Amino acid sequence: MRSRWFGLVIAALAIAVSIWAYPQLPPTVATHWNLSGTPDGFSSRLMAVAIIPIVLLLMTGLFQILPKLDPRAQNYAKFFGTYWLIANTVIAFMLIAHAMIVASGLGYSLKIDRLMPVGVGLLFIVLGNYLARVEPNWFVGIRTPWTLSSDTVWRKTHRTGGWLMVLSGFLVVACAFLPHGAFIPVLVAAILIAAVIPIVQSYVLWKREQSK
Repeated sequence: MRSRWFGLVIAALAIAVSIWAYPQLPPTVATHWNLSGTPDGFSSRLMAVAIIPIVLLLMTGLFQILPKLDPRAQNYAKFFGTYWLIANTVIAFMLIAHAMIVASGLGYSLKIDRLMPVGVGLLFIVLGNYLARVEPNWFVGIRTPWTLSSDTVWRKTHRTGGWLMVLSGFLVVACAFLPHGAFIPVLVAAILIAAVIPIVQSYVLWKREQSK
């Protein structure tokens, strides 16, 4: 999971799945579902099997070049393994989403409304566990004017943000076991916990640092 070439392997796997599934898919494939798990968005089978593999290739290329574009490129050597673990976790999540679209198109009965909260929640949990290891940079992590202005503020904010993201992940996973009407309130609460609190904290820490 820490290899910089993991994304190419995952993209190749997604392409192989698409080539295998394409002749077996109906002309129209569901690619989006509402909160009740009912399909409400459809694409041609070509688009259904092509979009995510293309996105995976683009993401893999983007993750390769971001460290070279970053003004703080020297910091990536300090968290190289963590950077690629985060990148590859996102890439692996995209592969799972691709597999779910293909499986649904092939006629397998999937409870998308239950599976997606679990997948998104687990993604948050994994990313949150490694967030505190991310060194100051311009592309990955909690990037506010205040974290980018102070390495101390960056590290303190990311320690808090990591724990909050894990907590948010568990809240999102819980959505899979709650009534459909509870999904939006819990999701909003999770986003507020994971995003707003660290942003506010970074400003407070920066102001406190400036006052000294």
